[in-house]
Amino acid sequence: MPICTECETALDFDEDEVDEGDVIVCDECGTEYEVVTTDPLEIAKVDEDYDDEDAEPADEEEE
Repeated sequence: MPICTECETALDFDEDEVDEGDVIVCDECGTEYEVVTTDPLEIAKVDEDYDDEDAEPADEEEE
């Protein structure tokens, strides 16, 4: 079972019930992890500063 990197608590979820892209939240500290792959299970901490708007290319500035 994966461990939270922030508080070292076991993340409580059924590994067979998650899909890629699902978000898992640590019950103890609230840190969010995204499921990167399911076989083998790999999770990555969600960047707190990440914003969907940041991922989109910037439009040309109007003059």
